[in-house]
Order: sequence, then C-alpha cells, then structure tokens
Amino acid sequence: MTQKIKDAAGKGKGFAGEFREFIMRGNVMDMAVGVIIGGAFQKIITSLVDDIIMPVIGLLTGGVDLNNKFIVLDGGTYETLEAAKEAGAATLNYGTFITVVINFILMALVIFCLVKFMNGMRNKVKKEEEQAPATTKICPKCKSEIHIDATRCPHCTSEV
Repeated sequence: MTQKIKDAAGKGKGFAGEFREFIMRGNVMDMAVGVIIGGAFQKIITSLVDDIIMPVIGLLTGGVDLNNKFIVLDGGTYETLEAAKEAGAATLNYGTFITVVINFILMALVIFCLVKFMNGMRNKVKKEEEQAPATTKICPKCKSEIHIDATRCPHCTSEV
C-alpha cells in the first residue's frame, strides 16, 4: 500500500503537486533565467568571434578563412565548404572546429571575468560590513546583547 505525501493541510500532493513545488523553488527559477540569458549571451560571443576576431585572424594570416578549412574524406576537391556540402561530400571541418574552440575560450574568459568581478564586489561589501563600528556588546553576566553605551544590562540589571 502506497502512502501519499501530505502537506500542511493534510491533502495529498501527488506527482503534479511535488513537481509544481520543485519548479517554484528559487534556485530552479534562477537557473532557468541563467540558461536563457546564457543562450542570448552566446549569440553575442558568436558574433564577436565571427564578425570581429576571425576577420582580424584572417588579416594576420594573409586572408585565411578558417570556416573554409576542411578535408574532403572521399578525395574530391571543392572550393568552399558549402560546395562540398551541396555535393554531399563527407568533410572534416577543422576550421569550423577551431572557430568553435575560440568561441568557447572567449565565453569562458568572459564568465571568469564576470565571476571575478562579482566576488570582488561581494568581498568589498563584506569588508565594509566588518569595518562598521560596533553598536552592541555582550553582557558578561547573562550573555545578552546590549547597547555599546549601556552601563547596566536591561536583562539581568548587572553593571557592565
């Protein structure tokens, strides 16, 4: 005999209720937002690589277009990768792979810089909180928290 999970009202949650509770947790929602923003951010990084970095690399390497660097596995010759794909030839697209690796490295670099910045800001706020002057102290008799200027504890009435 199976027993349903009961909530505070005594009603069974069932699978749908448990799933709804799981989805509505804050960390799941934060992760979903992160995935959506990450997908949009990936488009920015792809554009940076394809439209800015790769043309500069092509200029530095004498006009080499990495996207058209490939090996035809059946031994044929084609001018461009698109021509090889249209002919149905099997190709090893090492230039496209290099572009994707550059994409990944840039994405990792940007995420690293963002995390480093956020950690720096968190540490700065933490240091400011630590450096704030104390406004309370602990009563030596009853261990209650009392105002820093107090001369008598309001809880145990002992002199401090």
